Amino acid sequence: MRKTKTLAMILAGGRVDELNVLTLYRPKSALPFGSFVRVIDFPLSNLMNSGIERVALLSQYRSYSLINHIGTGAAWDMLGRNRGIMILPPYTGGDQTNWYRGSADAIYRNINFIKYIDPDEVLILSGDHIYKMDYQKILAYHHEKDADLTMVFTRVPLEKAHRFGIAMLNDEDGDRGGRVTGYWENPAQPAADWASLTVMLFKPEVLYKFLQENQYDASFHLGHDIIPAMMAAGFKVYGYKFRGYWGYTRTVDEYWQSNMDLLGEKPLIDMEAWGLRTNLDHYGIRDFQPTIVGDAAHIENSLFYNGCRIEGTVRNSILSPGVVVEKNSVVENSILFFNTRIGRECLLSKVIADVDCHFHNGVRVGAETGDSAARVTVIGQDNTIPANTVIGQGAVIYPKLAETSWKQTVVSGEVLR
Repeated sequence: MRKTKTLAMILAGGRVDELNVLTLYRPKSALPFGSFVRVIDFPLSNLMNSGIERVALLSQYRSYSLINHIGTGAAWDMLGRNRGIMILPPYTGGDQTNWYRGSADAIYRNINFIKYIDPDEVLILSGDHIYKMDYQKILAYHHEKDADLTMVFTRVPLEKAHRFGIAMLNDEDGDRGGRVTGYWENPAQPAADWASLTVMLFKPEVLYKFLQENQYDASFHLGHDIIPAMMAAGFKVYGYKFRGYWGYTRTVDEYWQSNMDLLGEKPLIDMEAWGLRTNLDHYGIRDFQPTIVGDAAHIENSLFYNGCRIEGTVRNSILSPGVVVEKNSVVENSILFFNTRIGRECLLSKVIADVDCHFHNGVRVGAETGDSAARVTVIGQDNTIPANTVIGQGAVIYPKLAETSWKQTVVSGEVLR
């Protein structure tokens, strides 16, 4: 593997309204995923497996859980001389008076740090996508083309392209990629279907130039401002085509589907084969006892880790450490976060339950059994759901509801806060 002095900067501090109560107390990059890992583990593991060991995390929104998860960086072998993971939160005082106002502003605020590292390239990544990528291939293409900026794109359905940064490529290198001849951020009427994965490799001096020139712009965004400005000035912007799995986790439905892609005889995501690493000290994962499966339990096409106790039926579901499913209960098409407890005679169908929820006996939540096309029901963290409560599909329950806030029936699509 070719060693380069590459600095990776991960945009990991934001939340999105579409994930609703799941990101009220954590950035989306710190969301649990696939039983016991976090979304941020995917780009970090990609960097480790690509031999890129200088990493900066740009953290802002409720960053405690993210910082706690990163720890020393030892989980990804990023601990030692000339390597490591550095947390770069925003600060106020001196000549800085605001929080990060966008992706370009977040990078600009840390130019002095970048110059101190003095990298050969600056690799900017999103911290909330699910994929496996060898960044050395992008580095090789970037050097071959002597590009000022190389971006990674994947093909999306044209009807969904308005949600992304979209590029038109001249395909001069066939399946590998080509020069970017047009780029639009969230176009209302997309003219192409190559969507940005927010994997951007810059020549440092070019990045410095355009960040400095853009600092007074209103949007402070790489896609809205920096990339179009580079193209308009004639700088070489290339696109590398990625054709592997890409899980987007911006909405509840997308997050749920990406988790479900871990299941089946031939899962689209194989965390072991992908070389995924996580911090087993976070949430005390390594300290949980082995899972206990009762005599009457039935488990089908599901993923769970240490620390669970399963006495009921679990189908097509993902259970984090500490989850308990009591006798005669059914959990299907659902994702249960750490230390959630399901009492007896319960039914949870297409539900995401955040950490430390307790469902008392006889609770029914979500869709009719077997209805995988139903809307996802989301239960915020640290909730105690009274016995025999019925919660309809697509409902949203805010975290830490008081006992007096509950009612016997929460209708489909209702928001309870």
